[in-house]
Amino acid sequence: MPKKIQITELVLRDAQQSLIATRMPLSDMLPILPKLDQVGFYSLECWGGATFDACLRFLNEDPWERLRVLRKNCPNTKLQMLFRGQNMLGYRHYADDVLEYFVQKSGANGIDIIRIFDALNDIKNLQTAIHAAKHEGAHVQVAISYTTGPVFTTDYYVEYAKRIRDAGADSICIKDMAALLTPYKTQELVAALKKAVDLPIQLHTHYTSGLASMCLLKGIEAGADVIDTAMSPLALGTSHAPTESMVAALQGTEYDTGLDLKLLNEIREYFMGLRKKYIESGLLDQSMLATNTKALVYQVPGGMLSNLLSQLKQAGKADLLEEVLQEVPRVRKDAGYPPLVTPTSQIVGTQAVFNIITGERYKMCTNEFKDLVAGKYGTTPMPIDPAFRKKIIGDQEPITCRPADLLKPELEDLRKECAEWTEQDEDVLSYAMFPKVATDFFKKRAAQKYGVDAKHADAAAQIHPV
Repeated sequence: MPKKIQITELVLRDAQQSLIATRMPLSDMLPILPKLDQVGFYSLECWGGATFDACLRFLNEDPWERLRVLRKNCPNTKLQMLFRGQNMLGYRHYADDVLEYFVQKSGANGIDIIRIFDALNDIKNLQTAIHAAKHEGAHVQVAISYTTGPVFTTDYYVEYAKRIRDAGADSICIKDMAALLTPYKTQELVAALKKAVDLPIQLHTHYTSGLASMCLLKGIEAGADVIDTAMSPLALGTSHAPTESMVAALQGTEYDTGLDLKLLNEIREYFMGLRKKYIESGLLDQSMLATNTKALVYQVPGGMLSNLLSQLKQAGKADLLEEVLQEVPRVRKDAGYPPLVTPTSQIVGTQAVFNIITGERYKMCTNEFKDLVAGKYGTTPMPIDPAFRKKIIGDQEPITCRPADLLKPELEDLRKECAEWTEQDEDVLSYAMFPKVATDFFKKRAAQKYGVDAKHADAAAQIHPV
């Protein structure tokens, strides 16, 4: 029987995050939202991931207000976000009361589908988020962080999918953040998951290695229900397979999406204008649109690759990039084979840089790497060698429980800390994840509200020009 394939459109979040470091302002989204809302997408991924940080840090936007505006302008389409489980949208574990409040407010402000993942594929780190999202009536999609390595067999992913199902998920996403999937591996994996769990399967893979369209097609043939794509002007490279191309490929087949190519091409024209603007401003580096098979060799996501190069340039050691890329898999093995996704990609990558620059492995260790080895981020996919752990953290007792179980409720304390700047209930959540960045944003917001010349203020003396 024919099976209509549904599409999640990524242009408002992951596509622009992958290509222009999440610098698309709401003003660039607004004119095209009515047409995006007409298409009939399964969902629009438009929030979460790095959008929150970028709104506050670079765009001088309130991410909560962005969400409310998106909701108002897309009344007919489900809105979707990416959520890092116990890490929320920040880079540490948060207490359960903060996480539950974040999920509550995300739903109240317009999110329909919450895609939740853990960087270590540790189900313990997802349970509170799943329960909170279910309580709010959201669709709970749990993502498998896909990677490769000795432990990451099809059986490994099947067993993890069963744990996801048992935890209460409504659907499962295969999240291939580093573009490591190959077409026939995709076919094998999707088929195995469909056989093992009676849940819809969504497929998310980046174009970095040039294989995404083929992977999506093989995934569809194996039973995938929904695919992630991006409007073509912001597709390819470190982004995703083009929406229009996949719609065209499936037309007239049993998988026909039913989406209107004419309408999609109208939307394409709008984003072509933005693409041109971003290239001319330097925001979009055209090298990001190229295929890079180093992802398949070193298992390094595109965003991580650019980050490593930036770190080396700052140290005047850009010529050591190849050595660092060879060191990354070694550090990953030592640390229990964590998938390379935020925040573990940054942790492993930075430690690899330190190892190469200092000329001695683990002579210097970041606090985050010590925390990873100590179990503060959760249980790693493979056990860490006890001798190596002792070398990194000494006699410190490793954590084997759910790390958040060791955290005291912190919501009320956070409310007190940011009370001076609070204008809406959601502000405490912005502050919780990005204390300094959020405070700076709150100050700018207040200055704008009261007509204060913040640019020429003396912050130390707390003096503003009149």
